[in-house]
Amino acid sequence: MSPSTVVDLLRDNKIEKVKLFDTDPDVMKGLMGSGLEVMVGIPNDMLALISSFTSAADLWVAQNVSRYMVKGGVNIKYVAVGNEPFLTSYSGQYQSYVVPAMMNLQQSLAKANLARNVKLVVPCNADAYESSLPSQGTFRPELTQIITQMVSLLNSNGSPFLVNIYPFLSLYGNSDFPQDYAFFEGTTHAVTDGPNIYYNAFDGNLDTLIAALAKIGYGQMPIVIGEVGWPTDGAVGANLTAAQVFNQGLVKHVLSNKGTPLRPGVPPMDVYLFSLLDEGAKSVLPGNFERHWGIFSFDGQSKYLLNFGNGPLKNAKDVQYLPYRWCVTNPTKDLTEVTNHVKLACSYADCTTLNYGGSCNGIGAKGNISYAFNSYYQLQKQNPRSCDFDGLGMVTFLNPSIGECRFLVGVSDYAASSSGFRLRESWISVLLIIILWDSWLFLI
Repeated sequence: MSPSTVVDLLRDNKIEKVKLFDTDPDVMKGLMGSGLEVMVGIPNDMLALISSFTSAADLWVAQNVSRYMVKGGVNIKYVAVGNEPFLTSYSGQYQSYVVPAMMNLQQSLAKANLARNVKLVVPCNADAYESSLPSQGTFRPELTQIITQMVSLLNSNGSPFLVNIYPFLSLYGNSDFPQDYAFFEGTTHAVTDGPNIYYNAFDGNLDTLIAALAKIGYGQMPIVIGEVGWPTDGAVGANLTAAQVFNQGLVKHVLSNKGTPLRPGVPPMDVYLFSLLDEGAKSVLPGNFERHWGIFSFDGQSKYLLNFGNGPLKNAKDVQYLPYRWCVTNPTKDLTEVTNHVKLACSYADCTTLNYGGSCNGIGAKGNISYAFNSYYQLQKQNPRSCDFDGLGMVTFLNPSIGECRFLVGVSDYAASSSGFRLRESWISVLLIIILWDSWLFLI
C-alpha cells in the first residue's frame, strides 16, 4: 500500500504514535507532515561503528533525525539504539557496543540541539532478566554491569526502559507452559509469590523486570512495552481467535489502570502492540508465525474484531488491488515433476500458512501446490510468465480459497503523485501504541 494509505489507516483508527525499526527514507518521507509521533531505530549491525566514532554518530543523527525534524517534517520522539542487542542467541555480539553508542549518540543529539526533544531507548528482550518468581528477578549475570550503566544513562536523560514481552513465545517454546496463563481471562495456574498472586504471564514478566531494576537501584524507572502481541498463523496456537482474545484482553487489562502487584495502579507508560500489518518477507528463523503478527493483513484489512475504545478497527481505504485472478495447478497435467517448482515459488513468496499449524495446512497436496503457485504469481504482480511453471500452472478467475485458507490477490504498484517514492518492507513494522492519560484512553 502507498504511504498515504497507511497514514490514513493510522489516522482513521486514531493511532497517533508508531514505532519503526530503521529510518528507511521512503517511509520517513511518507510520515512527513503526518503529525504522528515516531520511534525510529538503529540496526544492531551499526552499533559497532557508532560506538567507535563520534563522527559516525554525528552523521547518523544528521541523516536520519535532523533532516526530518523540520517544519512539516517527522515528529521523532525516540531513537532505539539497536533492537534487542542483549538477546541470548546473539552470544554477546552487540552488548559491549550499546553504552558507548548511547554516549556518542547523546552527544550528537546535543550538538544538533535535539537532546531535549529526542530520547534514546534500548529495546530489550525479556530474556535479559530471569527468575523463578517475579520478586526474585535479576538481570543475567553477564549483563548486570552493562545494563546498570545503560539504565543510569537512560535515567539521567529522562528516557524509559523499553522491554518486549511475548507470552506467545513462552507458550510456543515450552510445552509445559500453562496455556490459560498466557492470556488475561483467568487461570487455574496462578503463580503465588509471597503476598502477591499473578494471574497472567504479562504481569509476572513485567514485575520480574521491575524487581531486577530495583536490585540495581532503579525500582521506579518508567517502563515502556516496546512490543507485545499474538500472531494469527504459522504455528499451533497462532490463530485469529487466540490473537483476538489476547489483544483485546491486553487492552482491557492496561485500561483498567490496575498496574501489577509490584506497581499497583501504575501501568506501563506506553504499550506498543506488535504489529500493524503482516510481513510476508520477514525472516522465519524464529518460526513461521513471524510473518503473521499484524492486526491487519498486508492489504490493511482487519483480521478480527478489536476495539481500542473507539469502536471496531477500520480498514484501509482505496487499496489498489491487482485484477481478481489467481494461479493454480493445471488439472490436466502430470504433477510428478512439480517439487522443484514449489520450492522455487516458496523461496520467494510466503508459504508459511501451508506448514503444520498454519491455516492452509489441511488443503491437500494439490491445494498446497496451487497456493505456492499463486503466492509467487501475486508477488510477481501477476506477470503471465510467473504462472507457467513449465506448463503446470494456469490462471483462473474463480477464487480458489478454501475455508480459512485465503488465496491472496496482490496490491498493485503505485506512483506517488507528488514525491514519486516507493514503499518498502520496513513500513509494515509499524506498531500500534496504547497510551493512558489519567483515566482516558488515547489510541496512538
